[in-house]
Amino acid sequence: MAEFDARDLLDCYARGVFPMADAREDARVFLIDPERRGVIPLEAFHVPRRLARTVRGDPFEIRIDAAFHDVVLACAASGPGRTETWINRPIEQLYLELHELGFAHSVECWQGERLVGGLYGVSLQGAFFGESMFSRVRDASKVALVHLVARLIAGGFTLLDAQFMTEHLAQFGAREIPRREYHRRLDRALAAPADFYALGAAAPSADGAGRLALQLITQAS
Repeated sequence: MAEFDARDLLDCYARGVFPMADAREDARVFLIDPERRGVIPLEAFHVPRRLARTVRGDPFEIRIDAAFHDVVLACAASGPGRTETWINRPIEQLYLELHELGFAHSVECWQGERLVGGLYGVSLQGAFFGESMFSRVRDASKVALVHLVARLIAGGFTLLDAQFMTEHLAQFGAREIPRREYHRRLDRALAAPADFYALGAAAPSADGAGRLALQLITQAS
């Protein structure tokens, strides 16, 4: 993988494949194109009622790309319910390079100057490839996901790739589709321009950011 760089990784995403590793300390990287793919339909994103109340209350300051590397490291760390991680050091470095090129982004939840949750992924035309998320306090990663979806809707994105279907993602309306259907959707998304910064380079930090996010999601449904 020494000659494999961020531009090569972008080409992989455009072909519908993504990198994985068996463990944090395993330097090997392999590429995956699953037979069935998890996607979160932006036009049918579901915010559970209790979470909507939390989002509306703006419990966190939402920042965009303020601490990208810290988010990746937090996602790569082991913790309760996650003893292993697929984010090894070569993959970590690739995403840092993509971030420097403007293709990888983080949505972060802050309490004061403490990073308490967030997620990161890759933006390519009208597709966003969600990679990983973490929480240090209750609901932080879920709130970050709501703000991500609102940002993608505002920016004209058409595909949110969740890679693998999980019970956790199912509560938001995620579903599994066959590889062929995924590639059709990916091709359409790559042909459509989109703007990750349509809401600005930073999320609104004043009261009301959560209400705006929920409003954008409701209008798209």
